[in-house]
Parts: sequence; structure tokens; C-alpha cells
Amino acid sequence: MTGTLNKVMLIGHTGDDVKMHYFEGGGSIGRFPLATNEVYTNKATGQRVENTEWHNIVVRNKAAEICEKYLKKGDKVYVEGRLKSRKWTDDKGIERYSVEIQCTDFTFLTPKNEPSSPGTQNTPTNSPATAPKNDTFAGQSAGNDNEDDLPF
Repeated sequence: MTGTLNKVMLIGHTGDDVKMHYFEGGGSIGRFPLATNEVYTNKATGQRVENTEWHNIVVRNKAAEICEKYLKKGDKVYVEGRLKSRKWTDDKGIERYSVEIQCTDFTFLTPKNEPSSPGTQNTPTNSPATAPKNDTFAGQSAGNDNEDDLPF
């Protein structure tokens, strides 16, 4: 195989609201933490074990603005993207590293009538970027059952 693949798919709960950063040229970046859980039973003790993994999600421009508007702490979301490693030097001169998920696609999974966590507002599940498509065939109205293009 000659190509490579850098793809991540996550379903988890947001750990905080989206934090936005705006640039002079009109661009923007949104960042938020996403928690995924692994649950298993320890064979030696028989106890249920739950591990939480935290992921740093980065969204850009219009997608970031949509996330800022509709995602709240505790919401369930599907995120698709690619891994990106960053290296920098902090204020004390120590080299730091982090791994981020550069988000290329997302779908809100928390129903809009269900609060995501205590004390938060209800949020829509669909944004213009993730709204479901209308169920029609070749532009026909979904209510027109008498005419179709099926060959049988």
C-alpha cells in the first residue's frame, strides 16, 4: 500500500463549552475536551472498572462557530478528524507536547429536548452542517406514493 491514513472517529461527551479564538483575518478556532469511556470487568477481582480518556478537539472557522453555538458541557457528540501533534516551550523553558484531534466532521447526538447535564440549556441536535437530508427520491415529494421510478 502506498498511501497512509490518519483518521480518528470518537463518540463522547464534552467536558466543557467550546472556547473560541478569533483571528484578524476573520478565521476562528474552537477548542473543547471530549471524554470517551471504556468499561470492563476485572477478571481477578470481578469489579467493574471504568476508564475515561480525554481528547483535545480543535474545530475551525464556520464549524467552530456552529459548535460554539450548539454544543454545551456534557453534550454527546460524534467527532471525526485527524491526529495532530504539537510541541512548544512553556514559560519556564520546558518543552511540552500535546496531541489534538483536528475535527473535519461532527454530528450532535444529544436530543434537543433532553438536557445534557444539570444546569445547562436544551440544545438543538442539528445544525446547518449536520442537518438530516429530506427523505425524497430524485426530487419527488415524499407524500406522493402513487408515482415512483422503481423498475418493479
